[in-house]
Amino acid sequence: MDVLRRNNVTLSGQGSRTMVFAHGYGCDLTAWRAVAPAFMNDWRVVLLDHVGFGGSDISAFDPERYDSLGAYADDLLEVLEALELNDAVFVGHSMAANVGMLAAIAQPSRFASLVMVCPSPCFVDDADYTGGFSREDVDDLLEVLDANFLGWSRSMAPVIMGNQDRPELGTTLESSFCRTDPDIARAAARVVFLADHRAEVPRCPARSLVLQTSSDALAPVAVGEWMHQHLPHAEYQLMNATGHCPHMSAPEETIAAIRRFVA
Repeated sequence: MDVLRRNNVTLSGQGSRTMVFAHGYGCDLTAWRAVAPAFMNDWRVVLLDHVGFGGSDISAFDPERYDSLGAYADDLLEVLEALELNDAVFVGHSMAANVGMLAAIAQPSRFASLVMVCPSPCFVDDADYTGGFSREDVDDLLEVLDANFLGWSRSMAPVIMGNQDRPELGTTLESSFCRTDPDIARAAARVVFLADHRAEVPRCPARSLVLQTSSDALAPVAVGEWMHQHLPHAEYQLMNATGHCPHMSAPEETIAAIRRFVA
């Protein structure tokens, strides 16, 4: 129960199969409010917050422990163990896609499949790999975040969300960022934006769906295609949706894609 409280785990829905939803950087489980209910008639639905975000136990955040995405993967596995779950479908957005992949490598029996929403194993360009940013770009981004987290949130949320014709979406994401403790946000940003999990991608044993939007300021199409090429058991869908958060901006298309994959 301490594990479930730590990660603010909620359970709902019905059915013999379980679907677990995990959010990306700066968000919380409310990011899935337009998607998760669509599965509650047929699935047991689990939502969680990563430690340091949303309604999680903030006191559990230790920057020395959470110095890699592996720590978040360990948390996920502890949650699945506490719920006695095997063969779950895991739906992870952005950083959580990597968290789910690392957890599936560590304990394959816990996962029937992975749905990776706008994943990126590495944001930094490297030789023939296009991550979308130079190392200098990432260092500048982190420097601005360090100096003025609220200002960074205000300027970056609309860019990350995309859909400039729907500014309310960017405002929603900005509000989520601003609910995060700035010190935790700074520490987690370094982990997320400097991570490189390309070596782990070919080791992922789970059947996977890569959901890539047609225009994403954080994870360009080249990244989604790279994931599709290097995951051993991957399906790929290039969505009509734009921006880095299709579960918020295009929930109907996201729901339909997940349903096709798990049918």
